[in-house]
Amino acid sequence: MIVEELYRDSLIYEESSLAHYLYHLLAERKISLNDNISKIDFEQADHQKVAELIQKNVLGIHKIGIYSLKMNQKDFIFIFAASEQEAIQFYTKTFHQTPLNCHEYSLDFQLSRGKEVISFRDMRKEFVRFPAIAGCFKREVKVIEKGTIPYVVKRD
Repeated sequence: MIVEELYRDSLIYEESSLAHYLYHLLAERKISLNDNISKIDFEQADHQKVAELIQKNVLGIHKIGIYSLKMNQKDFIFIFAASEQEAIQFYTKTFHQTPLNCHEYSLDFQLSRGKEVISFRDMRKEFVRFPAIAGCFKREVKVIEKGTIPYVVKRD
């Protein structure tokens, strides 16, 4: 893998520290985009300068994740947010109740939307403000009676 590919991936996957270190090493000409990543020596970086770059966020990286918040036994809301805490606060403000739980999903998780398959990463590009509701999911619960005792079969 070359530095250019790693740098691009660090931006795509919003790895702020790595992206800012590579940015700094490239700007200082300690590495070039065509170098193999084995040539990267992070000890050559001025760690104080990189810390300032990260604090100023010169690359404009604002990490946004996707969170599933459980409303009840069947209903879940997916929210794009900067953190689990932000997702819970947004949910509580929007739905006037506290979620039963909150779990982060991978942005690369793919789901069906209409006749297409889309990842949360691609879906996130459709939003300009965060936090934002990405959608909802309703789990089917089917009751099957056998004799006089009902059995509940959950389908995920």
